Amino acid sequence: MNTNRQQNLAKSVKRYRIIAWIAVLICLLIIGKVVYVGTLKREYWMKVAEQKKVKEKPEPAERGNILSCDGRLLSGTLPEYDLIIDFSVCQEWRDSMWRADFPKICAGLHRIFPDKSEEYFRDRLQEGYDKKNKSWRIIKRKATFEEMTEVKRLPVFREPRLRGGFHEVEHTTRKKPFGSLASRTIGDLIWNGQPKCGLEQSFNKYLSGTPGKKRIRKVFDKTIPEIIVPPVAGCDIITTIDVGMQDLCERALLEKLKEINGNVGVAIVMEVSTGDIKAMVNMSKLASGDYAEIKNNAVSDLLEPGSVFKTASIMVALDDGVVDTTYMVDTGGGVWDMYGAKMRDHNWSSGGYQTISLPRTLEVSSNIGVSRIIDRYYGKNPEKFVEGLRRIGMGAPLNLPFKGAGKAQIRMPKKNKRGQYTNWYGTTLPWMSIGYETQVPPIYTLTFYNAIANNGKMVAPRFVKSVVKDGQVVKDFPTVVVKEKICKEKTLKEMQTILYHVVSQGLGKAAGSESFKVAGKTGTAQISKGRSGYKSGPMNYLVSFAGYFPADAPRYSCIVCIQKPGLPASGGRQSGAVFHKISEGIMAQSLKLLASDARTPDALLTPEVKNGNMLAADYVLAHLGVKTNEGWNGSYANGNPIWGKAESNNRMVTLTKGKAYAKNLMPDVIGMGARDAVYITETRGLKVTIYGRGKVYEQSIAAGSKIRKGQRCVIKLRN
Repeated sequence: MNTNRQQNLAKSVKRYRIIAWIAVLICLLIIGKVVYVGTLKREYWMKVAEQKKVKEKPEPAERGNILSCDGRLLSGTLPEYDLIIDFSVCQEWRDSMWRADFPKICAGLHRIFPDKSEEYFRDRLQEGYDKKNKSWRIIKRKATFEEMTEVKRLPVFREPRLRGGFHEVEHTTRKKPFGSLASRTIGDLIWNGQPKCGLEQSFNKYLSGTPGKKRIRKVFDKTIPEIIVPPVAGCDIITTIDVGMQDLCERALLEKLKEINGNVGVAIVMEVSTGDIKAMVNMSKLASGDYAEIKNNAVSDLLEPGSVFKTASIMVALDDGVVDTTYMVDTGGGVWDMYGAKMRDHNWSSGGYQTISLPRTLEVSSNIGVSRIIDRYYGKNPEKFVEGLRRIGMGAPLNLPFKGAGKAQIRMPKKNKRGQYTNWYGTTLPWMSIGYETQVPPIYTLTFYNAIANNGKMVAPRFVKSVVKDGQVVKDFPTVVVKEKICKEKTLKEMQTILYHVVSQGLGKAAGSESFKVAGKTGTAQISKGRSGYKSGPMNYLVSFAGYFPADAPRYSCIVCIQKPGLPASGGRQSGAVFHKISEGIMAQSLKLLASDARTPDALLTPEVKNGNMLAADYVLAHLGVKTNEGWNGSYANGNPIWGKAESNNRMVTLTKGKAYAKNLMPDVIGMGARDAVYITETRGLKVTIYGRGKVYEQSIAAGSKIRKGQRCVIKLRN
């Protein structure tokens, strides 16, 4: 029995040894495999891991919109589309459809994209069809929402994706529906979506929103996105900009710049009571001779303001009580010696103004008169004059919401230990009093004049009213009062009267209007060339006009500044003329009459509407209560403007979208008003000459003709 037990034990040990050796062998194989994978096959398995790894990436938030004061889109994130067709699906069905509808498809695509011919689409589609490509782009550029909608109405493309193969891929892009209008004020984004300038930059924290987070799971050649944290869209900002006023200011300023060969032009319109900036134009001449907004000159230009500064000088003297409006000053023959330097009036060659009253010194903008008054009463104590300027708010900090905005530079006299002035000379005060020896951005000067119009209350310029999200106000930006009262009530009334007389009986007559009262001050200054002074090379001038209207019940203040080479240079005749067009245009736009007041029992209630911007026509007709046709497909999502034709009949107006012309083709402007006709042609780079009034009945370049930038087009109108 013991023998059997020993035999069984020997057999068991033998089996366990076999199992142990097998286990050892398996371990050695595993270790060998690990070494093999970790060395010889390491590169292969790292690639496999790369194909299957999971990444986390930020999911960008939709950027908020920038809107005008009445809610119109100034800058927004709008959709664009890649138009894709998959030629690999449903081939048998599509072969028959393709043969039958191919000509219609090509013709339809040419109608939607007129810059591409039918032959282009025939070759383009046939190439994709022959390759049986799964993601063939119908056109290489991105399409608008309107274009994409039109394409989806064509044969084959209107079929479901799994049947016809057509689908679109949406992208978002930043667009300015009004083109270059207020471009520098609104601002831009650079290539990576970061703000570059303007309100886009200043209010980026509200516009940008909060990025989300997504997980990208990569499995071989496919990526599977998964949103972990959804992004929060940015807020919209409601600006103070009025599109109509902005357009009016831009046109008036550009017309004068071209007429006098100006280098830089600025025009700003501010609402008196609120400080709202309704329009701000910054135009610079390019090497090509065209004009564009490339710098925010209105807030950044540090130039000597010239004679528009004289108003502040006289206000200080009146408010200090050293003079009154009956004060008389001798200006001689138009040339006066000021501490060894010659001070001249603009009419010095004809004998000057002789002895004139204090108000008259501003009416005729007498350099000698103003400088002699200030030098007489402040020459021995210039600190008191500069303190007076600060007291009336000239150069007060405005905290403008723009990167690079300038600040008024008004020098304060300084003395050394021996009581000698270190930054002040005999000529400093006389020349400072007439707008030299200081540097004031145009918007600071306008804020001062706006305070005079606002009965002495100085308010800061406001560019944004509020931040909104989903129709709810997130943050308000109320009007900021810089100074409750810039001067005594008596001083204010005297200055208001003098500024009105500058326009009604002085050098500012060109800025006036027969329909309402205007008050303001002209300005003409030589532009210093830095260390080279004023007399090296050709002379450049800054001509300005700053004022407000209507003078008896001020609603808006405005400043126009133009930098130009050579003579003639006149703030009244040149900048004042631009002010005149702006003020009259704004007052005409703001004239509100009820349509019902003009109706009689037998009156025709349907107005005649010109061809042109149908979106604008639809907006006006809706507010007049005039019915328009439904479904004409006019909306801001489709772009603005939308060009077309209008026809009045049976107490309604039918609006029809017109033919779209490529940028290198002359559009059809027959039947349009002057404003729309000039806009649509000038945006294509044409130089327009216009004759008559009413509707366009003749254009010198036929519709559909190829055009080149700078080409002259003559447009004739008649009623």
